[in-house]
Amino acid sequence: MPFVRPYMRSDGTPVRGHTRWAPGARQELTIFAFAALVVLGYGNSADAGDTSGTRPRPQVSYPVRYDGAGAGEQGRAVPSPTVSYPIRFDTPTTHRAVPTPTVSYPVDFSRMGSGR
Repeated sequence: MPFVRPYMRSDGTPVRGHTRWAPGARQELTIFAFAALVVLGYGNSADAGDTSGTRPRPQVSYPVRYDGAGAGEQGRAVPSPTVSYPIRFDTPTTHRAVPTPTVSYPVDFSRMGSGR
């Protein structure tokens, strides 16, 4: 949107500064807003129509069972894995940090003249 600076008309009437729509911008914005409303209305209407409960419920994507036999101390169900083999994870080992030089050439401080 261009901004029109304040100016005086030829008859002496002062005009304040204001913004002005570019030619055709209102029509384009109206078409865009109408298309967005149609898309939003169509997307929301897909779930609202089925109230009979005939749609299948989503399946659990992670296989965890909650058996009553594995109840914890407070009577809550404890999840049990569905695999029967143990899963081993690598344990990280600690290494001593070895200092590495930041330059590839030897630095001789005696030649610099600083008395080091």
